[in-house]
Amino acid sequence: QVQLVESGGDLVQPGGSLRLSCAASRIVFSIYFMGWYRQAPGKQRELVALIDTGGVTNYADSVKGRFTISRDNAKKTLYLQMNSLKSEDTAVYYCNARWGSNDLWGQGTQVTVSS
Repeated sequence: QVQLVESGGDLVQPGGSLRLSCAASRIVFSIYFMGWYRQAPGKQRELVALIDTGGVTNYADSVKGRFTISRDNAKKTLYLQMNSLKSEDTAVYYCNARWGSNDLWGQGTQVTVSS
């Protein structure tokens, strides 16, 4: 069974940093277009960052300059380095993998930014 498992979510103070990880299993990770999304309470799920198979990245305006998405194809792992965190970054963060008609999601990891 294909799995995407996120980790690294935590409670952090404003201005702090976190690194999220998404470990994939039973997929050919390197051919998948990967992304991070987030959903805050009462809001729709939104795109945070994308990375294609060649390493080209794209970010939501709200996180540009603060977040960095990366991938390690050998480890089948996707990362999201989050710096200068703000209270509005509080959300459940989801990992997504897409290839053709395959659209895979992890279970999410909670990030809470609060003093």
